[in-house]
Amino acid sequence: MKQKEHRIREIQPGSIGEELELAPGDVVLAVNGQELEDVFDYEFLCRDEYVELLVRRADGEEVIFEIEKEEDEELGIVFENGLMDEYRSCRNRCVFCFIDQMPPGMRETLYFKDDDARLSFLQGNYITLTNLSENDLNRLIRYRMEPINISIHTMNPELRCRMLHNRFAGEALQALDRLREAELEMNGQIVLCPGYNDGPELRDTLEKLTAYLPYLRSVSVVPVGLTRYREKLTPLAPVTPAVARQTISLVEEFQRRVFPETGLHFVHASDEFYLLAREELPEAERYDGYPQLENGVGTLRLLWDEFQEALEEARMEDPSAGVEAPQRQVVSVGTGQLAAPWISRMARLAEQQFPGLAVHVYPVANTFFGESITVAGLVTGGDLIRQLAGKELGSRLLLPVTMLRSGEQVFLDDVTVEQLQKALQVPVNIVKSSGADLLSAFQKETNAPDTRYPGYEL
Repeated sequence: MKQKEHRIREIQPGSIGEELELAPGDVVLAVNGQELEDVFDYEFLCRDEYVELLVRRADGEEVIFEIEKEEDEELGIVFENGLMDEYRSCRNRCVFCFIDQMPPGMRETLYFKDDDARLSFLQGNYITLTNLSENDLNRLIRYRMEPINISIHTMNPELRCRMLHNRFAGEALQALDRLREAELEMNGQIVLCPGYNDGPELRDTLEKLTAYLPYLRSVSVVPVGLTRYREKLTPLAPVTPAVARQTISLVEEFQRRVFPETGLHFVHASDEFYLLAREELPEAERYDGYPQLENGVGTLRLLWDEFQEALEEARMEDPSAGVEAPQRQVVSVGTGQLAAPWISRMARLAEQQFPGLAVHVYPVANTFFGESITVAGLVTGGDLIRQLAGKELGSRLLLPVTMLRSGEQVFLDDVTVEQLQKALQVPVNIVKSSGADLLSAFQKETNAPDTRYPGYEL
């Protein structure tokens, strides 16, 4: 086997690595005589108070550093590859896969399907378990890589094989038993596809998953997303309001059953189900601390409650607000069609508190992916330009950070924020993640940093 090499990108100032005079370009070959497979081997082996670090210098010389340090004290080494290994791609061909429904001609990285347990721990990604070797599973348990986020979809092995187009997909569910025995914390996900895993199949799946409590802390049920690029793919039906109501009823039935014994509501329907069914969102307490915001579970409830709290604080700080109307200020919000009614409700409350404020909320239809895609996070720059041109946008346009690629000022269709501003002739403010951020953005110019948080669907 070829020895893996892990090249150093930088050394943090004031660190042990700096004291050792390690430098960018040096290569770490082993720790305590053990070759490193990835960042988890490195982190686990470097926890000890005594560490032997084998490094190859840029001139080719190999040096062993004997290090005495505090337990868990870091060495201050930043590697060129944060994972210290290749990313593992998905082996499945899921009938509902969103990446398979992407239009051609987009950036290459947008077509990469990961199914990597290490990214589940590091970034919260969901894995199907079909990519796990016995060694991988043992390392998950040994290094306590929790929580592990798992795309379950169904507990019917035969149906899971069909849905994932992988003959090992049913067998892979056995890893759940190993993770439970090891008492590792897990979260689950079910992409609901009408005609496949809804109705009685969903009931059976939830029934079987209760056996994994309390280590399986939460299960989200999210509706399948269908774009207009499905010509050669398995036909799928969308989630209708009737299916949404049926799903909510089943989810809430299980919540009522499980909570008295476990203190967890356990299974949660995503916000989209409640909006499709035109039912009120659950109260905050039923979300168990919001473990699945990245799946759109409770994002609007949390946003609404935070907004209300920020509004109340504003009233207490300035009881005279609303008595005298200040100079008129007009701002606009671009959002997905699904959340637009909730954003409008918040805008009206802000206008009541600040009479000089006028907020125009514009739902943006998704012509890029297809109008059945209604969440804000998939709205593109091109759709914003086409649909907001000529509208009264006021002094600035507010957009949620979820519309942008992670860490970039770029929309999914490669349109930049700068290009959007030029096209619409209005400053664009990116709103961060909380209800307080939204209220603040209504009142004054603000902008989000170039980072992405599991964002609220404004």
